[in-house]
Amino acid sequence: MDGVSTFTTNNEVHTTMKNKSDIGVIGLAVMGENLILNMASKGFTVSAYNRSTEKVENFVNGRAKGKSIRGASSLTEFVDSLESPKKVMLMVKAGEVVDAMIDQIAPLLSAGDIIIDGGNSQYEDSERRTAALKEQGILYVGSGVSGGEEGALLGPSIMPGGSPEAWPALKPIFQGISAKVEGDVPCCDWVGNGGAGHFVKMVHNGIEYGDMQLICEAYLIMRDLLKMSADEIQAVFAEWNNTELSSYLIEITADILAYKDEDGAPLVDRILDTAGQKGTGKWTGVTALHLGTPLTLIGEAVFARCLSAIKPERLAASSVIENEVEAFEGDKQEIVSALKDALLASKIVSYAQGFALMKEASKEFNWELNFGAIALMWRGGCIIRSVFLDNIKAAYDKDENIANLLVDDYFNGVVKDAQKGWRKVVATAALSGVSIPCMSSALSYFDGYRTANLPANLLQAQRDYFGAHTYERNDKPRGQFFHTNWTGRGGDTASTTYSI
Repeated sequence: MDGVSTFTTNNEVHTTMKNKSDIGVIGLAVMGENLILNMASKGFTVSAYNRSTEKVENFVNGRAKGKSIRGASSLTEFVDSLESPKKVMLMVKAGEVVDAMIDQIAPLLSAGDIIIDGGNSQYEDSERRTAALKEQGILYVGSGVSGGEEGALLGPSIMPGGSPEAWPALKPIFQGISAKVEGDVPCCDWVGNGGAGHFVKMVHNGIEYGDMQLICEAYLIMRDLLKMSADEIQAVFAEWNNTELSSYLIEITADILAYKDEDGAPLVDRILDTAGQKGTGKWTGVTALHLGTPLTLIGEAVFARCLSAIKPERLAASSVIENEVEAFEGDKQEIVSALKDALLASKIVSYAQGFALMKEASKEFNWELNFGAIALMWRGGCIIRSVFLDNIKAAYDKDENIANLLVDDYFNGVVKDAQKGWRKVVATAALSGVSIPCMSSALSYFDGYRTANLPANLLQAQRDYFGAHTYERNDKPRGQFFHTNWTGRGGDTASTTYSI
């Protein structure tokens, strides 16, 4: 940055205001504000705009005061303050709001300028916007940003995709503000064309749904079956965070369980058991159905939130349907140890399913996703960061075409060692009346995935019986389809063969 005075304190680069900003951010909610502050702390000059000019003034005169951040009171002023190619990052609500903002900002830009959507947009929208803006000569990037408020301020995981021509201009900024892992490697790299960036972020969020539900199920077993106190459960999660289960979500779970209300009681015990969701988990499940990819664990995690949301109905049902958890009379520590195995194995299944979905999407949309790089991008800054993402990267470095993480030597070995405890937990929960849908579905998927002969032969016979949908034979080459006149009344006409 020629001609710019810079100095460093506490590992932050402070920069005097440049005549033109390196990038502009529209939207001053939590993520927008913190990303701007992050950019300024890394030596970039940033323009800020919000529909409410009062919010801009408060930000510039508050948290942004004295930093290389300038506010704009109009979109024209905002765009004029940017150096070319102009880089405009939208941190606004996904959906119609993004389209409305693009409609306002695009006429003020020139060919080669860049619009970045940093929200949780659907990947189909990013595909559409990339193509539409290309016709105007404007480059579009749909970028996933993960890490929440703290990540945005200190270093998030960033997953950009869209117009590849935009990446050279954005790379110094995005990699500069992203989280770093060992060797100062940024948790940000180019993902792929069109909607690839937002697709990867969507899958990230789906895995996040699964991780959170699995942790909740481990908590439920300790609370309801083992009758452990919040402090006792907290000690378990704190211990697990020093093992191969170490992750951001395990860490904050221990923090949450330790937090006390004003009277000293555990706050978690007073939080209503109804979970919210913003839709990314649902999108992941729906996309998996479209692509014909089994995403059972993440699907169950979404449905678990839906079930939690019908609290009045559950309360009414609990008064009618007997809901007594059988008293546990065994070795509590043995179950806690088995829980660790069940949580680890189920977590591996969650990631395996997520990466399998990205693999199928990469083929379907010709994205050529780099799965090892994606694992590295998730290694720091994001909500699902965990130590075994290094092992996922190693698996793809060893074989970039691996069919499923469960067949990798490392993960195969871990799950093999965890199986006994995993099965013990699922069986004990079922016999005791404790609901653990994700751990159960993970085990069922694992058993199904490793089964050479599933009962789908009978299913195909049923389909052919009532609908003449045909079947393949195991004594004939694949791709040859047959129909049987099962009743003697159906004739030889078969239905059209197709598959999702």
